[in-house]
Amino acid sequence: MNQAVNTDTAVNLTTQQALESRALAPRFYCTDYAAMEHIDISPVRTEWDLMMRDFELDKNRGHFKQNYDYDPEILEADPELKEEFLDLLVSSITAEYSGCVLYQEIEKHVSNPDVKALMRYMARDESRHAGFINKALNKLGVAVDLGVLKREKEYTFFKPKYIYYATYLSEKIGYARYITIYRHLERHPEKRFHPIFKWFLEWCNDEFAHGEAFALIMRSDPKLLSGFNKLWIRFFLLAVYSTMYVRDHSRPKLYEAFGMDVTEFDYTVFDITTEISRQVFPLTLNTDDPRFRAGLERMRRLQLARDALEGRRGPLVAARKLGYTLRSGLTFARLFLLPTRRNDIPLQVRMQPAW
Repeated sequence: MNQAVNTDTAVNLTTQQALESRALAPRFYCTDYAAMEHIDISPVRTEWDLMMRDFELDKNRGHFKQNYDYDPEILEADPELKEEFLDLLVSSITAEYSGCVLYQEIEKHVSNPDVKALMRYMARDESRHAGFINKALNKLGVAVDLGVLKREKEYTFFKPKYIYYATYLSEKIGYARYITIYRHLERHPEKRFHPIFKWFLEWCNDEFAHGEAFALIMRSDPKLLSGFNKLWIRFFLLAVYSTMYVRDHSRPKLYEAFGMDVTEFDYTVFDITTEISRQVFPLTLNTDDPRFRAGLERMRRLQLARDALEGRRGPLVAARKLGYTLRSGLTFARLFLLPTRRNDIPLQVRMQPAW
């Protein structure tokens, strides 16, 4: 492809990919803004004020304004790698911009000064991330029309507590992914086939900080971390981990190019995320349990079989797709029922970024 975006068709195709509502694709969310009006962070005021001062300092303000040269022909020699890399970028920009839009909407609909200020800062960061990814896509001859994405993407309603659980985990697992890839490529610079990976250190700093913000919101209300809500925490832990496992294993050429074993990478990320999440959640998943690992592998195989039917029509194909979906759901349920590990770390203990 050409280095710059030359045709509307190229842009539209990439934007259409971001608009797709596939099972594993990042979603856009809306929530009960009136309920978020009543967030009271007074129980964690000291930590909150320190965090907000860090957001105000905006240490990364110039980081994503930096530019780089890149020859897109480097990826032309391996079309499969290029396809998987573009899929990674489009998925990433969708997720980053999803956060930006959600935070902007919360800021717009609430008057609570603490919540309003936090959402403004986080929307600022996510906007930078999305814009930076779009620059990378542009150098590869494509881009995502973020205006179209905001208007046309299907929105999913989540209660505020679901937003807290899911977004906290997404931000923390994002940190774990970025820092693991960054450290690996620092040890093996010959595997860094694109310069965007050089930005991952400061990038994961933003992800970690966003997760800390939602951690404080949850810690300000103990009900969110006890009772029946423990089941929701278990659900979102499993949903985020299983989604990542299946999605990563759909990009084998990408991790081969990194010189990484994708399964080993995923479980390293799970370990980091589990250790971080212990600062807030009352339980963690036992990702070392052979039954857990076998269950994720079964979900991967079922998704692979279902994906093989994409583009085919007919009642038999529909029945087979439904069968794979039901079997995936049953596997998820079995994983959900596996024993978890109780977390006895005091909630006031906070983990710092590990770089």
